[in-house]
Amino acid sequence: MSKTLELAIDLLNRQSNTPDDAGCQETMIARLEPLGFKIERMRFGNVDNFYARRGTESPLLVFAGHTDVVPTGPLDKWHTPPFEPTIKDGMLYARGAADMKTSLAAFITSIEEFIAENPEHKGSIGLLITSDEEGVAVDGTVKVVEVLKNRNELIDYCIVGEPTSNKVVGDMIKNGRRGSLSGKLTVLGLQGHIAYPHLVKNPIHLVAPAIKDMVETVWDEGNEYFPPTSWQISNMNGGTGATNVVPGEVEILFNFRFCPELNGAGSTDANLRERVHAILDTHKLEYTLDWEYSQPYITPRGNLVEAISRAIEKCYGVSPELSTTGGTSDGRFIADICQQVIEFGPLNKTIHKLNECVGVADIEPLKDTYKYTLKKLLS
Repeated sequence: MSKTLELAIDLLNRQSNTPDDAGCQETMIARLEPLGFKIERMRFGNVDNFYARRGTESPLLVFAGHTDVVPTGPLDKWHTPPFEPTIKDGMLYARGAADMKTSLAAFITSIEEFIAENPEHKGSIGLLITSDEEGVAVDGTVKVVEVLKNRNELIDYCIVGEPTSNKVVGDMIKNGRRGSLSGKLTVLGLQGHIAYPHLVKNPIHLVAPAIKDMVETVWDEGNEYFPPTSWQISNMNGGTGATNVVPGEVEILFNFRFCPELNGAGSTDANLRERVHAILDTHKLEYTLDWEYSQPYITPRGNLVEAISRAIEKCYGVSPELSTTGGTSDGRFIADICQQVIEFGPLNKTIHKLNECVGVADIEPLKDTYKYTLKKLLS
């Protein structure tokens, strides 16, 4: 059993349901301290985080990730107990195997091997680890980034160990993420008996033409890194439950996954808000609208993309594609203090699912990919 697999199994044994860390971070810290890392434990609310750094010079390369995992779902639907990591038919099964404790283990062992071979490496190595990525993400990476920003500690390169691979490990690097803009729209009407339509105002009927307009709107055409902005309704609730009552209001939850403006193409969250309000106002609706925003980020081709791309080709024998698809990640927070942020990790086809797993044969090449990237950038 390799050191990476052994450490991954140790971490996977720990029931770190978000935001509980369950001792994962102390396990990682115990491996880092003998290597000369300065450890800063940062607890915010009920969330454990730590920031570790070896060296004081630039460039600073930081590995970032999370120890928390999503709930398991029905235990009887798992082939093996989700917190008893099991190897079967070449696959390692456990909750968090792909998202993202295997990456955490590979971070540690890649650093151990790199330092053993390059004890006087140039620059600095860091780790930024949270237990609040799968949850509300308010006391995790975003808070650690605030601490670093306030003391003007900037990061040159950051690798987030999210599971980015699509069909085979190594085929995709995330070099950015779309922005997310969610709206909670409440349209007001006038409740009444359904048999007296002249005495009511049906908010569902009133908002329907505005919904049609938003569905048909082309928000932008996308740009070289991002697909066009999309708008979707996720929930629509109205009514009392009775079949003879017109509701007094309807609540609609919607979301933009938007292409950020780049070289004159794309959208901004301010522009999208303005256009939505314009559509609603055109239809003379009485409404309230609350917004929630998650910022996008993009890392164009540069030193980091080039280094990890060559490392992937060397270790997995595939040429990775750059992509900005998928949901949000903590990369959006780190980009505030780091101009080059990418995400790379295992296959993502089983993440958040029953019987989450990674291929055992893919684990050592993952460690080697991180190690080779360190070598390219810090030696």
